[in-house]
Amino acid sequence: MRILDPIPLPVDGTLTPLSEGNAPELEPGGEPHNQLRIRNVTVPTITPVLPDNPCGSSVIIAPGGGWHKLSVESEGTWVAEALAERGVASFVLHYRLEPTPRGDYGAGWSATEASLADPTYMDAVASRARSRGADDGAAAFARVRELAPGLGLDPDRVGILGFSAGGHTALATTCDRPEARPSFVGAIYPVAWEGITPPDPVPPLFLVWATDDGLGRSIVDSSLVTYRAWWAAGGVAEAHAYATGGHGFGSPKYGTESDRWMDDLVIWMERRGISARA
Repeated sequence: MRILDPIPLPVDGTLTPLSEGNAPELEPGGEPHNQLRIRNVTVPTITPVLPDNPCGSSVIIAPGGGWHKLSVESEGTWVAEALAERGVASFVLHYRLEPTPRGDYGAGWSATEASLADPTYMDAVASRARSRGADDGAAAFARVRELAPGLGLDPDRVGILGFSAGGHTALATTCDRPEARPSFVGAIYPVAWEGITPPDPVPPLFLVWATDDGLGRSIVDSSLVTYRAWWAAGGVAEAHAYATGGHGFGSPKYGTESDRWMDDLVIWMERRGISARA
């Protein structure tokens, strides 16, 4: 397995190199599992995680974090490493985020944390994030398809997997940017919107959430709206509503029903010829 350096993506046709001045900031490891998070992403990037024996399929992974930070390990690299064991290449997408106070973690951060509990504020954030995330997701698809032949990957077998706000990015990319054309979609406790409409042809959907999600209706309703949209469009959709797991469970194990979501995803991918058996 190889993890390569981040590859910048263009914004509005302009490619800005990563530098010390525009690099995202690291947030100290958070519990559980001391997982790394980043904030203040202003230049979108993809980080390739490549298997030793690629099966040809690849997936763009969009971590969550409420559009203010990214859980780049629990919902990013760690997921990519598990998929690499099954021959699937991953490209962890660091999509652009809402700005937060720069500098040492904690400086002005408490005000931002408080605002995350304000539904009106978060609705406005989601509205801004939808187009921005779709642009970054579409740019990621274009770059992955460009790189695919040189990496032993099939440019026609590229999917997207998103978590929470990253699920919003995955769905926005899929539904709002027809040029993205994902071959499959994974939405893990996603944020969606009323009136979501899948593209034609409809890519297969793998959908996950926990009934006891701490964000309540915003996630449960989003998941149900997404499932109904795929069903109404005649698409192939598999949904797993685990009894326990809360929100943001990602790849670590917590002793809850949601611990098996990755196993269920792998079975789903194997049945569709997306991944190879380990």
